[in-house]
Amino acid sequence: MSTPTATVDRSGLPVIVIGAGPVGLAAAAHLLERGLEPLVLEAGDDVGSAVRAWSHVRLFSPWQFELDAAAVRLLEPTGWTSPEPTGLPTGGTLVAQYLAPLAAVPALAPRIRTGERVIAVSRVGMDKTHQHERSDRPFLVRTQVAGGAVVDHRARAVIDASGTWNQSNPLGAAGLPAIGEREAGDHLSGPLPDVLGADRARFAGRRVLVVGAGHSATNTLLDLVALAEQEPGTVITWAVRGASVDRTFGGGDRDGLPARGALGSRMRAAVEAGHIEVLTEVTITALETSGDAVAVATSSPTGDRRLPVDVVVNATGFRPDLAMLREVRLDLDPGVEAPRRLAPLIDPEFHSCGTVPAHGADVLAHPDTGFFIAGMKSYGRAPTFLLATGHEQVRSIAAALAGDAAAAADVQLDLPETGVCSSAPPVFSAGGSLDVDESASAERCAGPATPQPVPVGFPTGFLHGRAGERDAPV
Repeated sequence: MSTPTATVDRSGLPVIVIGAGPVGLAAAAHLLERGLEPLVLEAGDDVGSAVRAWSHVRLFSPWQFELDAAAVRLLEPTGWTSPEPTGLPTGGTLVAQYLAPLAAVPALAPRIRTGERVIAVSRVGMDKTHQHERSDRPFLVRTQVAGGAVVDHRARAVIDASGTWNQSNPLGAAGLPAIGEREAGDHLSGPLPDVLGADRARFAGRRVLVVGAGHSATNTLLDLVALAEQEPGTVITWAVRGASVDRTFGGGDRDGLPARGALGSRMRAAVEAGHIEVLTEVTITALETSGDAVAVATSSPTGDRRLPVDVVVNATGFRPDLAMLREVRLDLDPGVEAPRRLAPLIDPEFHSCGTVPAHGADVLAHPDTGFFIAGMKSYGRAPTFLLATGHEQVRSIAAALAGDAAAAADVQLDLPETGVCSSAPPVFSAGGSLDVDESASAERCAGPATPQPVPVGFPTGFLHGRAGERDAPV
């Protein structure tokens, strides 16, 4: 057990931001505007390292909803040109046209350290069993840099915006890996492989099993269908735990976000055309590796089955890595693993991304004063995080840390609402812009459409809450 030491002055210390993704860099921008000193620690070799991993994927929402206001205010004096507001960026263009220029802004660049992975957060001189004068102590943030050296930083506050990208949910049921899953790691591609690009050779002419019912699975399946047209012998199987894949198809032409609706419509057409074998109510029980192939043992109401495949795409969603926060006093919901006050607002049993209200520092606070989890990680295991929500989270947190309680409490989520029933198909320009003939849509749609907030960012999970859906038997 650690021994308390004398109280240390925190006034000259930085606010450490863990993660240099869209939300982490936005947090740094808001802290700078508030006169606070940020220090951004990024495990990857470059900013936006998680986004770079899915650089080939196009987002559903246009540029106008991807940019943080404080970040734009930092960028504008540098001569930066904002992308076309209606354009739909890929992960790669999000980095190249926004995150990389933002990280290069002179006011921010020296405050970002890449290749420095946070491995633990605590309080100087105290483990979490100590309460007396705890809030007076600086945070201790321990990192590991290239070569394995360990570095300790002190901070007045910590914002964990490290995301969940590197912490995939397992293939097995009950939240546990299937038997043999770890040993079969070489046969798992990760959630969003670049099927038509860098990873093409791994999938061409191979037997591929895609597991998952979210948008990550949908993107990969459609890429595999396109690959199969070019590469004979590419066999595609899709396994989901639910009793139906209708939720994945979404609202089609009636989707308030046309790009997402188009994706669901294409997916339905591919399944109905027989390009994809669909397995529902599937539980993966084991993976057995044999040479270059792996046999996936499944169980379903129709019986047990053994699927010989070459590659498994584990598009099963994500969960937060809480190991590095073991010495922080957290208040997390026991199920969702989100801050306790936030969890009821995002629980996927009852909520979709469009029904989550704006929230800020008060909802995200933990018993360790000055510590916050923001961005994708703040949603724990809930899969429908919105990028615009993350921007508002860190704006509120920065205001709270600067002592502006009124601004911190004034949380607003400026998402577009649309009553457009888009039965007219969206048209994508060569540059990735999206056009929908709303007048044609209005003529073709029967009855009024219900306005719905549009998801902003790259959704990986449910279109709707799980309530009311018939789940697979236990």
